[in-house]
Amino acid sequence: MTDPRSHPACEQEARERVRAAEDAWNLHDVDAVVMAHRIDCQWRAGSEFLWGREQIRGFLDRKWKREIDFRVIQQLWAFTRDRLAVRLAWEFRTDGGAWFRGYGDESWEYDAAGLVSRRFSSCSEHLIAEHERLLRWPVGARGFGGASLEELGL
Repeated sequence: MTDPRSHPACEQEARERVRAAEDAWNLHDVDAVVMAHRIDCQWRAGSEFLWGREQIRGFLDRKWKREIDFRVIQQLWAFTRDRLAVRLAWEFRTDGGAWFRGYGDESWEYDAAGLVSRRFSSCSEHLIAEHERLLRWPVGARGFGGASLEELGL
């Protein structure tokens, strides 16, 4: 895997970076997500505007307490030396048992040290029935060989 402190130099390294981020989210590894960002990172997640690692940490803690059985697929959409565009889809249930699916696009910008300096998410969620779920691997990292967003029709 690429060193997270360097810029992705090729498409394979960009894909590895996206996959590492996906794994951190699926494992609920707050430290891995937070430490991939600058201490003063600017982050917009839907209607929330976050500045810095501590606000990101708080956001993730709230999100993962609310979103039970959370699973996400992140996929590289495009990249340059200091920017990545990512498509993603996720599913979770609430403590009341309702299932949701979300879709989104994210833009990640890296500083000279290879840390995310700005992250902007545009996303939406909607209620789904349990039988409509598509992301059914055991909670945790997805593993390799799973279906892509396209193969799932997402």
